[in-house]
Amino acid sequence: QVQLVESGGGLVQAGGSLRLSCAASGRTFGSYAMGWFRQAPGKEREFVAAISSYGYSTFYADSVKGRFTISRDNAKKTVYLQMNSLKPEDTAVYYCAADLTWSRVVAGTSDYWGQGTQVTVSS
Repeated sequence: QVQLVESGGGLVQAGGSLRLSCAASGRTFGSYAMGWFRQAPGKEREFVAAISSYGYSTFYADSVKGRFTISRDNAKKTVYLQMNSLKPEDTAVYYCAADLTWSRVVAGTSDYWGQGTQVTVSS
């Protein structure tokens, strides 16, 4: 079992930065691929970024490539999403996800999800 708790969301002006954190419980955090997703009002949840269990591989949605960076600290059982050059269209609830299988993280079918943290970017 893995429990995920996101933090770090808030209100920021366009062009600004935020760093989201996702703290995980459980003894085998290092075995899990991790991902970030987001859901804007009235829209479906969409993939943002993913990172492999030891951080050797990352993958990003085209919409955030070059602006967002996913990273992890397995000793702290935490995954991060550094978001730079934020745009109003980045406004959404951001969710952290975990799964033993990389493809399930990217596909959005992870076994474990956090409760989400709100990110609002004003123009």
